[in-house]
Amino acid sequence: MDYSQYENYGFDRVSAFNLSTGYEKRSYQAHWHSYGEILLVGPGKTNIFMVNQKTYELVEGDFLLIWPTEMHAIIDADRKESLVIQYSNAFMNTLFDLQRIMHFYRNLHVLCIKAHPELVGRLRSIAEKMKTIFFSSGADRELRCCMLLMEFMLTLDEHREEFAPEIRSGDPYSYTDTVMRRMLMVTDYIKNNLTADDLSQGAMAEMAGISKDYFSRIFRSVTGLNYSKWLNLIRLEKAAELLADKDMTLTEIAMLSGFQSISSFNRVFHTEKGMSPGEYRALLLPR
Repeated sequence: MDYSQYENYGFDRVSAFNLSTGYEKRSYQAHWHSYGEILLVGPGKTNIFMVNQKTYELVEGDFLLIWPTEMHAIIDADRKESLVIQYSNAFMNTLFDLQRIMHFYRNLHVLCIKAHPELVGRLRSIAEKMKTIFFSSGADRELRCCMLLMEFMLTLDEHREEFAPEIRSGDPYSYTDTVMRRMLMVTDYIKNNLTADDLSQGAMAEMAGISKDYFSRIFRSVTGLNYSKWLNLIRLEKAAELLADKDMTLTEIAMLSGFQSISSFNRVFHTEKGMSPGEYRALLLPR
């Protein structure tokens, strides 16, 4: 596939939240950015979108979820009345529950109004509140919209049983606030020490002061992923950041991201991103 038309976009201002509507163009080229998007589809006979090289044909009232750093494009859609909500990945990473939701639903991109009328109805109501508040130009509009964004994510999570088994984390596992704080400590340590000698599940369980088996069950419960999968995704986030530095070699990036070899780096990167690190880097550098 030709990636030459992909572009990298960032927020045009320092903000945790943005909202827009009223687009005239029916299409938009493939691109990616570090912030996430929630698109509420407006009226129109044709509404075709692409996320991670998969095409979706949606109808009015459907939601399209685009998680941070995912490739996406608008193939053909009437966007005059569609609603685009954008949120900072940095903001989402400030709360572990929001991180958990992003990881848990990372393979979920479409919420169909016909398949999930109650959920989509609730989410649409929240989105409309965001729109009203955001365009009111109130001094506290960003804070209020971020509060609604958290409500949006929480509402989605409350309906997890409606979705396919492959995105479920399994039966909920109860844990205390003390254990949650220990898990937060561990995940923060990992993110800041990706080149540490021992980031094994056993070592992290010991750091948290709980057994390896208990750690494994708790970790999957709160993130929706097993430990090794989550660790690879965190390493890829770091690698994606470093790939923007044209002076760094792929081997250097692999090592600084915590991968033990360039081959494992290439394999994991291609599995998660659908392309090689070199192809991904080409999207970041000026043409």
